[in-house]
Amino acid sequence: MSTLDAAETGSAPGVGAGSSDTPPPPEQSAETALSRTLQRIARGDLLVVVMSFVFAFVIGSVLIVIANQEVRETLGYFVARPTDALGAIWQAVTQAYGAMFRGAIFDVPGFQRTAESIREAGGSGTYVLLPALATGLRPLTETLTVATPLIIASAGMAVSFRAGLFNIGGTGQLIAGAMAAGYVGFTFDLPVAVHLLACLIAGVLAGGVWGGIAGFLKARFGANEVISTIMLNWIATYLLFFALKTAAFTGANQSQPTSPSVGENAALPLLLGSGFRLHAGLFLAAGAAVLLWWLMSRSTIGFHFRAVGSNPRAAQVAGISPARTAFLVLAVAGGLVGLAGAVHVLGTERRLTEGVAGSIGFDAITVALLGRSGPVGIVLAGLLFAGLSTGGRFMESNQGVPLDLVQVIQVLVVLFIAAPPLVRTLIGLRRVDHPGARARVRRARGAQQGGAVAAGAAATAATVADDARRSPAEAEDADPDPGPATSGERSGERDGPPGPDRPEQPTDAQEEER
Repeated sequence: MSTLDAAETGSAPGVGAGSSDTPPPPEQSAETALSRTLQRIARGDLLVVVMSFVFAFVIGSVLIVIANQEVRETLGYFVARPTDALGAIWQAVTQAYGAMFRGAIFDVPGFQRTAESIREAGGSGTYVLLPALATGLRPLTETLTVATPLIIASAGMAVSFRAGLFNIGGTGQLIAGAMAAGYVGFTFDLPVAVHLLACLIAGVLAGGVWGGIAGFLKARFGANEVISTIMLNWIATYLLFFALKTAAFTGANQSQPTSPSVGENAALPLLLGSGFRLHAGLFLAAGAAVLLWWLMSRSTIGFHFRAVGSNPRAAQVAGISPARTAFLVLAVAGGLVGLAGAVHVLGTERRLTEGVAGSIGFDAITVALLGRSGPVGIVLAGLLFAGLSTGGRFMESNQGVPLDLVQVIQVLVVLFIAAPPLVRTLIGLRRVDHPGARARVRRARGAQQGGAVAAGAAATAATVADDARRSPAEAEDADPDPGPATSGERSGERDGPPGPDRPEQPTDAQEEER
């Protein structure tokens, strides 16, 4: 390529898009489908949840080993016979978690024992299978029974969390709903469907009023919902203690701080007969999850809740009142938690006691946070916590492992799930939290180097184009090396231009005139 051609095309020889001598830059290889799938798994929540359980149970195993007396004895002569200590550690951990599985999901020894006893009595076929399955699945039914009010209460907590309000009043709202439902249940005598429906509605209204009190205080006076809901918890707790000492709630049995049992027409029907505690509240728990999905994803009021939770100022500019929305959020959340209290009394407890709420109110907060305030996550987290609770009780009675260990495992699970970067760091995926960081740095450096190369190429092309446009005379005048110079010229170049200290040197014509 000639110089003039390079000037016309605006690029230097061998540089730029117009050059055919330089090969195009190599294309980056596309990511395979497998690598993309692995990256999605690494960045997703499922891996974090699974590894959180793994780490929590590993730490729980260490605590089980420390608490086991036989393991501590074998560690005393570990150097002499290490196999004894290792065998004791393995046995302690596997038996403890095996007992937790038996108490939460399926009792394999109970299944086998029931089947063998029926066969010895002459039974066969379904006469053996059905009773054996009933025995084996009894722990699962207990897990579902415990999870039922927990899921409903967690749905109420999720409403407030997604609206940007941290509702701590689950215990008070649950007690209010349980008191109202229980009172209607053991005081009035109504037809079957009417009585049960009246009890459930009373529980929802009582919980909604109790949550609405905190909402009104926040909307009208700007009171912090955390403080107000905590105080309302204590008010409801001591109000229950007082009510159980009155004739209205205690009835004829005033020596015991318990209420009469709810009527048969007010109790939730049992799903598997009198031998199991699983009741129809399970369907209400599923309905609460569906209601949460519809309310927060498909309804107008749910859109208002989410808008206020995301940006209150922008919602106010759009015409949504944050104060009124706060009141509605806590009232709706309280209504759902009150329904959980009603279901717990009408289905499981069947009467009011001082400990009727248990830890459901505070566990619901953890379940809602663990489930990311979504319906599917809440259902799974509720089943998990219920399984840990029922399995932990069986583990304590069967293996002597303290029940407090289950609480430690629950706290560790929540801790790890709340810190995904920690989990990814522990499994060696710390870079996933900053995807493409190194690639962006390399691209930035490449862009800088490419910019420098492009700038140099542009400068070279401009110089060549300028030389091509000049006339031969101008090019000769501009030539930095015009030829051999005389000694005077070289001397003048060395001496520099004339100045006040050095007079101007005469030319050859002036010398001839002289």
